[in-house]
Amino acid sequence: MSSLLHITNGDNFTQRLQKLNLDGDVITWNEMLCEGKTLPTVGTETFWKARFEFLHKNYKVSKSWFIEKTLKEYRSLCSHKQQDHIILWFEYDLFCQINMLAVISWLLTHRKYAQISLVCSGKEDDSDKMYSLNELTDEQLLNLYKNKKVLTQDDAEYADYVWQLYCSNNPIRLENLSDFKDYQFDYLGDAVRSHLKRFPSIVNGLNDMENTILRLALNEKPKSKAEFMQIILKNQGNLGFADTQYDRAITRLKPLITSLNPVRLSKKGKEILEGKTSYYSCIQDNDVYLGGALKYNFLYNTDSNRILKL
Repeated sequence: MSSLLHITNGDNFTQRLQKLNLDGDVITWNEMLCEGKTLPTVGTETFWKARFEFLHKNYKVSKSWFIEKTLKEYRSLCSHKQQDHIILWFEYDLFCQINMLAVISWLLTHRKYAQISLVCSGKEDDSDKMYSLNELTDEQLLNLYKNKKVLTQDDAEYADYVWQLYCSNNPIRLENLSDFKDYQFDYLGDAVRSHLKRFPSIVNGLNDMENTILRLALNEKPKSKAEFMQIILKNQGNLGFADTQYDRAITRLKPLITSLNPVRLSKKGKEILEGKTSYYSCIQDNDVYLGGALKYNFLYNTDSNRILKL
């Protein structure tokens, strides 16, 4: 009999999974590695130091919260040394896929002997809707679990390779990946493409997400910040962000928004959206990392879908 360990993508789903009464312990991976600086050496002291500094500076996360929420679960993972079958529960979106890569990278180093399986939600029916794990019924979850993908050594090494590229200081190498279809990660290619679109557009200095936020403000004319947030979350594609992340993005775009109740763009905001001028003059914080790369050291060419180094 193999012993099982489940690693989930968040507290909410952990509670849900525990109610399904599957064999094995459950550990939550409480991180958002799609934002802020990441180092390739997952779990090292320098890795967690960099993560805490980012979360503390940008999300006012206290040391005690970070220890309780993230490090406690990580230490629990470290102490689970006997399980020889590890099941990862993640979703299709960028947020989840980046976390998944980091976990597999760690497992490859620290649990060489373990079999890794992946349960990943996304396209679950004939509609265009992509589903999170928590949107599925118990029956659907159990069915996904029954059909989980057992990762080969090649799959695990590929995930680790993509993670190393994500943490490198040059996203162009990530852009040159084209062999996602050869591995058992159905949503990784789309997630990487969405990540690359987070570098500022050559057209106006705003990235894809920031342009979407301004466009929704202009077209939908939300009457309040709360309504604006709901519209953004509904139209975010496969990023998988929460309102806290969009709150920070809106704060960053403050020079382009004159009011949030109702939501109104400034004259400059409209001009930037129309491509008449660029956002670069508004940038105050150049120390923004996406993985291992500085966001404003690169441009995204929306015509050729290629990254350019400044």
